[in-house]
Amino acid sequence: MSKHRKWILTLALIAATAAIVLAQRGWRNFGSGDRGDTPMWSNEPGFEKDVFTFVRVIYSSGWGRGRGGGGWRTDWPDADLNFSYRLQQLTALKVDPNGRTLELTDPELFNYPFIYMVEPGRLQFDDEEVKSLRRYLLNGGFLMVDDFWGEAEYANFYQEIKRVFPEREPVELPLEHPIFQCVFPLTEKPQLPSMHHVQRYRGTPYESYERPDAQGANYRAIFDDKGRMMVIICHNTDLGDGWEREGEDEYYFREYAEKKAYPMGINIIFYAMTH
Repeated sequence: MSKHRKWILTLALIAATAAIVLAQRGWRNFGSGDRGDTPMWSNEPGFEKDVFTFVRVIYSSGWGRGRGGGGWRTDWPDADLNFSYRLQQLTALKVDPNGRTLELTDPELFNYPFIYMVEPGRLQFDDEEVKSLRRYLLNGGFLMVDDFWGEAEYANFYQEIKRVFPEREPVELPLEHPIFQCVFPLTEKPQLPSMHHVQRYRGTPYESYERPDAQGANYRAIFDDKGRMMVIICHNTDLGDGWEREGEDEYYFREYAEKKAYPMGINIIFYAMTH
């Protein structure tokens, strides 16, 4: 995956402009359920594959396996489409407008340096998925895990990721870590509940978290032997809902998508592609 490091110079342009542009662009009334009103764009002919592609992982799940259903589908496709749009809009990065969904055992996975996994609170890897994910990450890939809440869901994910890396422990990242500061300097670890939760509890002490045992967001990482981050685990937060729901509720966009979900997502992409 070393070929993707040529993006480093392009990505370096992000930090100079992204924070300003996000505030200028503002809320858009995007559609929901399919591409809807999410803008489409094209990349330079002949270089369609020489772009960043947002890849969502299809994984085994306690709700059912594969394309027939499961937690992997949460917020899809709107979260992927909206985030891809904002990434190309706010940065100098060339981005695939459509993204991909791939199983962990698909050989094409190794063509992409970044993959996204959502709602792993009940996931159940099979043995081939464990082997493929380990090989992908040790070969230079990066995994972002998002949208699971509470101790029981974390315990399940921990059990499954330990099958991938029995010799490695997730480490809580301090706020001073570059992943929180590299493009958008953040003053707290972003915690995003779902839009519907915010609508129900807006203005109460319960607005920002979905469960009593999930009152603070955790951002943990797994590193390789050289200190490269391979996995970021975004626990007790739902960045994907901030991407998905931006056209449905202006308060939610202003307070959660604009201030938290997009800045943290862009920081993660920038960090993953440059370290």
